[in-house]
Amino acid sequence: MKIKNYILVCIALALSVSAFSQQGKQKRADTLFNKFSFVKAIDVYKELIANNYNKDYATRQLADCYAYLRDPNNASRYYKNVVKQDKVPIEYYYKYAQSLRGMKKYEESQEWLQRYKDSGGVVNANDFSKDINFITSVFGAKQQYFLDKVYFNSKFSDFGAFEQNGKIYFTSSRDEGVGIKRVYGWNEQPFLDVYVTNSKTKRNVDHSAKLKGDVNSIYHDGPVTITKDGRTMYFSRNNYKDNVEVKDKKGLTNMKIYRATYRDSIWTDIEDLPINGDEFSTQHPALNADDTKLYFSSDRQGGQGGSDIWVVDLYPDGTLRDLKNAGNVVNTESAEGFPFINTEGTLFFSSDGHTGLGMLDIFGTIKGDNDEIVDVINLGVPVNSNKDDFSFFMNQDGITGYFASNRTGGRGDDDIYAFHRVPTLHVEGIVTDAINTKPIVKAMITLFDDKDNQIAYMETDENGFYQINIDRDKDYKIVASQEKYIDDYRNFTSKNIQTELTTISANLLLNPKPDVIKLAELNTIYFDYDKHNIREDAALELNKIVKLMTVDYPEMIIRIESHTDSRGALSYNDKLSIDRANSTYQYLISKGIKPDRITAHEGFGERRLTNGCEDGAKCEEADHQLNRRTQFIVVKME
Repeated sequence: MKIKNYILVCIALALSVSAFSQQGKQKRADTLFNKFSFVKAIDVYKELIANNYNKDYATRQLADCYAYLRDPNNASRYYKNVVKQDKVPIEYYYKYAQSLRGMKKYEESQEWLQRYKDSGGVVNANDFSKDINFITSVFGAKQQYFLDKVYFNSKFSDFGAFEQNGKIYFTSSRDEGVGIKRVYGWNEQPFLDVYVTNSKTKRNVDHSAKLKGDVNSIYHDGPVTITKDGRTMYFSRNNYKDNVEVKDKKGLTNMKIYRATYRDSIWTDIEDLPINGDEFSTQHPALNADDTKLYFSSDRQGGQGGSDIWVVDLYPDGTLRDLKNAGNVVNTESAEGFPFINTEGTLFFSSDGHTGLGMLDIFGTIKGDNDEIVDVINLGVPVNSNKDDFSFFMNQDGITGYFASNRTGGRGDDDIYAFHRVPTLHVEGIVTDAINTKPIVKAMITLFDDKDNQIAYMETDENGFYQINIDRDKDYKIVASQEKYIDDYRNFTSKNIQTELTTISANLLLNPKPDVIKLAELNTIYFDYDKHNIREDAALELNKIVKLMTVDYPEMIIRIESHTDSRGALSYNDKLSIDRANSTYQYLISKGIKPDRITAHEGFGERRLTNGCEDGAKCEEADHQLNRRTQFIVVKME
């Protein structure tokens, strides 16, 4: 059987490799963006733009970052570039109009609003007013959140979902399956308890899912938050401990935050905390990413009015110090509660004091350059409604989470809703040399829409890899090009794909142009068993290499690497491979190749087998033959 020859061409290039690849930077920027860490995201998007990496997309994201930081001047600067992009989504006409309005350029703003309307966008009279909140209007230009089904709601009150390690902890007044129920006189529902179920459950839960241990009492318990190590829980409860209920001067039982420890598979060792008091309520605990700060809501004195968001430092020994009010950007004269802090330190909360869609709405916060909170964003529909929306929670991915609402259409009083943000979709792949299957560095990747309009372009990295963010529900063409190769392209679509899908693969294969195909003459040569002499077939291949190095590429420099099969002793095979390298070297020198054009001629024995024919393996002679070889590596072409 004729042995198929394979070309092994390796062109050494000096590359400046950054600490993070461009696609890694984009993922980092998008993660920061999704987690409302806009100041940090700005720096990364600017780097991507400077490096021409998916520049159109990065510019859109950068403009949005400045908009959310209530910086209409910078936002307008970048939106101005965005609206010039081919096939830009029309919501950017709207966003540009809002940034112009934030700069009080009302006439120009209305021109872009009209263009948005003429392109199919829906506007209302308020969009043309001068006093709408700039940031919230930009955030609401495109739906950010989408709702998913939750299976464990009841006809009673369910809220406070908190997910950790495959479990969902939530607060409910269901008490279903219990013969005797204690009813809260305020709403004639059972008192709240903490429940736990599997995060993937598709079944409802009853009293058997109540949290095991001492957290649940005869009064209200929940919601909860848990430290990252899963050992400590902070939870709300009426002022009740050791079977004693404590009322304030008005005869009301306020809320407190207690601490519990996970021990022997139950939550126990309940502790009252020094941040509590008998004459005010302290509730809705939430921990930051590294468990060093405890956020909560309280109607204690010293706030802005109503109930406020507060924060206290939490030390490793469990002590709490330096209690602070979250400030008047967050807190209003009305009610703020249910704080949550994501992994980037962004605070979310509910309020009926900020401008919203109804009663309690959920808001995110925006941080400035010095990490201080400078503004809030209404999360918009469908997270918020014309009813109460509260107890927001986001998973570490920044994409999925939960909130609660008493909106119309739910199963009971308050219901838990799951959400997801549609993740960024991207096309990615590896550009490979069709002859030697090696990745091609710095190949130009160009993305086109279905009308052949260029959307984005970039270069492949040191691994021949590229990645470009794309929109959903569109048709595309991706083209790879490099000066020494023939272009290759692929058509693909992002239509009718699953929401959870984040990657479309499109590998590209480039064939060398004719002047490079001559490198195919650098064929591997082969040897007989236990021999190092040059066979007739090997001499033919070596003569081709001589012609290639003397006529076609007189400046080309190569390296010789020789090998054996696995049969025989390791030390013997090392010497045999060196003899084969020397034979190959001497043949080329004898044909007029100068020694300085062969940087090395080395033997590697049986250490680099091309297949599984190791010691003891049963292999055909043809398989062993593939290992008895000399290969030629191109070190320099010109």
